[in-house]
Amino acid sequence: MFSFIISVVALFVGYMIYSRVAERVFGPDDRETPAIRKADKVDYIVLPSWRIFMIQFLNIAGTGPIFGAIMGMWFGPASYLWIVFGCIFGGAVHDYISGMLSLRHDGCGLAELTGLYLGGTARKALIVFTMMMMVLVGAFFVYCPAIILSGIWGDKMMWVIIIFLYYVATTMLPIDKVIGRIYPAFALSMLFMVIAMAIVLFIKQPVLPEVWDGLGNWGAERLGLTQPLFPALFVTIACGAVSGFHATQSPMMARCMKSERQGRPIFYGAMVTEGLVALVWATISSYFFFADGWREVCAPEVVQLFTTGADGLARTAEGTTLIQYFSAPTVVTTICASWLGIFGSILALLGVVAAPITTGGSSFRTARLILAESFGIKQVSARSRLLLSLPVFAVGIALLAWQIGNPSGFGTVWQYVAWGTQLMAALTLWVCTVYLAREHKFYWLTLLPGIFMTMVVSDFFFVSPTICGLPEVPSLIIAAVITLTCIIGFIVWKRKN
Repeated sequence: MFSFIISVVALFVGYMIYSRVAERVFGPDDRETPAIRKADKVDYIVLPSWRIFMIQFLNIAGTGPIFGAIMGMWFGPASYLWIVFGCIFGGAVHDYISGMLSLRHDGCGLAELTGLYLGGTARKALIVFTMMMMVLVGAFFVYCPAIILSGIWGDKMMWVIIIFLYYVATTMLPIDKVIGRIYPAFALSMLFMVIAMAIVLFIKQPVLPEVWDGLGNWGAERLGLTQPLFPALFVTIACGAVSGFHATQSPMMARCMKSERQGRPIFYGAMVTEGLVALVWATISSYFFFADGWREVCAPEVVQLFTTGADGLARTAEGTTLIQYFSAPTVVTTICASWLGIFGSILALLGVVAAPITTGGSSFRTARLILAESFGIKQVSARSRLLLSLPVFAVGIALLAWQIGNPSGFGTVWQYVAWGTQLMAALTLWVCTVYLAREHKFYWLTLLPGIFMTMVVSDFFFVSPTICGLPEVPSLIIAAVITLTCIIGFIVWKRKN
């Protein structure tokens, strides 16, 4: 528990100090914002600051800092360091600078920013890549919540239709009609759940592995985890540390802000809040898997399924390990129901159902905005919004139909999405670095995390068994060469410009 407490304090101190460093480097001023200059009562509309914060938090969070943190803690206490340092020096800086860049450029999206600072070819590639990512996220977050809801009441296809109709509403309607009203309530629910779980943790005071107990791959010895800590940990925990998905969501809020000075609490602050969520669930995961918490919260018949083998791993008779049997959503529902009873079950339902649904709705809306920017189509009229939304819905329905017919196949695709998220993070940090260098500002702020994330995504691409599947050493060497090439390219560009 000491590592958890220290990490929470570190995040708070990091926000108080380093967010001001990032703010001073960027230099917000009193210029007119897009919400005022381009007001259209659809996408560009001034919203209260607290509401923007809540929407931004829910948009970038969803289930990411919950599920990712649970699976990330399988690697052990090193997860605490990645969440804290990744969030303060990487993710929050990434969100703040990219969000402020969008604010400075009429609320434009990541692809347009990439075109401005890395060139037209990079812009075109990112338009296709981002569109694909947004529709994949949207489709994935239709079927999974539908499965859970059908287990409570109703038919699976009924819930698929209801959720998709909700997506249509969030994509088409002005941002203050659905997103502006519903998302803050869901965000409050998620925060309340996290606070409640943190209180129970402090009451229980479980004996947990600490950072100083070792930063090696605990999961390899105790849970049968086969992935290497580097780079898998840094891709598994994306939301809560560093996530490129956030750069696709921030432009929506950049179009609703009345002052640039709101950027620090909204962009940097929402990311730090997400880091707190990740810390709580990482600690709960540590309790569940490393302190035998699963034996306390699971029904006796479930506990009896497992026996400890000669290698010290708990397995079922079929050879299923703990991390194979207890998925992240199962951990959430089990812990919430055990610790908080019926009320906890409701909160868990909000966490594993409402959060992904809202994330999916935001993803579809982002896809529409990307198309609007790419083709220069104004979105004031409902007809123009429908024109751009129809192809997004069509692709989403096709992917959804494929997922229903191939439920296991989509799990493989989702691993590529996780890697793609971190690839976008690395790219966004390079975009921010080029901007800061052009403006003769302290570009090391984003360059260092950009270099690290480039190494992470390059190594993961080559070492992951679902992508290239190369041995660890060759993968590291290739990744190092790619990262060094990017650094040299930046140095050459900077000297020429």
